[in-house]
Amino acid sequence: MMALDLAWYDWAGLAGTLMILAAFALLQAGKLAGTSLGYQLLNLFGALGVLASLLGKFNLSVFLLEGAWVVVSLYGIARTVRARGLPP
Repeated sequence: MMALDLAWYDWAGLAGTLMILAAFALLQAGKLAGTSLGYQLLNLFGALGVLASLLGKFNLSVFLLEGAWVVVSLYGIARTVRARGLPP
């Protein structure tokens, strides 16, 4: 059996990928709303995990995609917090 020899940033990337996929699956299943804080946080931390994985091997297109994912997630979180009247 082949053992996985992964660095911490590989594990962060895998966890991030699973978070983004879970958010999407839960959204499609109707278990999370696209404007929910849980959905936005899964996307934010997922994107940050994938960005951390780039410390092992940089990829410009993944960096741009996940960087944009972080920005959009932060915007969504701010919008959700503002709509609920919670302090920022």
